[in-house]
Amino acid sequence: MDNQTALNTANVLVEALPYIQRLHDKTVVIKFGGNAMVDEALQNAFAQDIVLLKQVGLNPVVVHGGGPQINQVLEKLGKKGEFIQGMRVTDRETMDVVQMVLGGLVNKDIVALINRHGGRAVGLTGRDAGLVRAKKLHMTHQTPEMAEPEIIDLGHVGEVDRIDPAIVEALDRSDFIPVIAPVGVGEDGAAYNINADVVAGKLAQVLKAEKLLLLTNTPGVLDKQGKLLTGLTAKDVDGLIEDGTIYGGMLPKIEFALDAVRGGVKTVQIIDGRVPHAVLLELLTDKGVGTLIRG
Repeated sequence: MDNQTALNTANVLVEALPYIQRLHDKTVVIKFGGNAMVDEALQNAFAQDIVLLKQVGLNPVVVHGGGPQINQVLEKLGKKGEFIQGMRVTDRETMDVVQMVLGGLVNKDIVALINRHGGRAVGLTGRDAGLVRAKKLHMTHQTPEMAEPEIIDLGHVGEVDRIDPAIVEALDRSDFIPVIAPVGVGEDGAAYNINADVVAGKLAQVLKAEKLLLLTNTPGVLDKQGKLLTGLTAKDVDGLIEDGTIYGGMLPKIEFALDAVRGGVKTVQIIDGRVPHAVLLELLTDKGVGTLIRG
């Protein structure tokens, strides 16, 4: 290593130091999804980031999605995925696939990857130890010509009723890294498919997390000229929604982010999961790689 390379390395470490000190023993919930989940190089970079965070004294908690993987298995079974207003219609057969893919294949692959890089990850679903209690999600649709709203039955699609964080807190205290699949359990014992952003946000609130990170396939929240916006307050975000700057597929993610900060999470960061080591860059450097939202 030449002197300049060595100096650059030292500068990076010194830049990270105050962030490490500030976040020591703090909980950070990270929603893992998008390209970062299907690109091998990004998968490895993510696993390395999580292990490093744990090693320097943070408590990372990973919540993951798995939509593309579910679609692949459904296609192999000759079953086409159906979506209404962005939500997957989940009949009993599809729910079996969701549980198999999220709680089995995807979850265990992430656990194995983190462990291969030196971590001590443990895989869970929301059904384990009653972690995520769910209730059926009721959705309606109405047009001006309809006298009554139409009730849409999405099957085994749920929303978070309540969260019991005891198992996650126990794992954190024992220096394990929880990796959670967003499958909840109803009062009747039935399984429910829940949006991973929702589970991550609600879990961050219950754990009183310092930060919630949502990995996406976009740079973050952009203004109308395509420039990245950051350092936003909840009031700023409300204004951006009202003037049409935030729209379409970003709207639900923003709403989950606002719900989290209003529920006590210090900051929510929507970051570009296509950037290698995006988690470290956002948490431990001055510049970051996404949009930060605070209450």
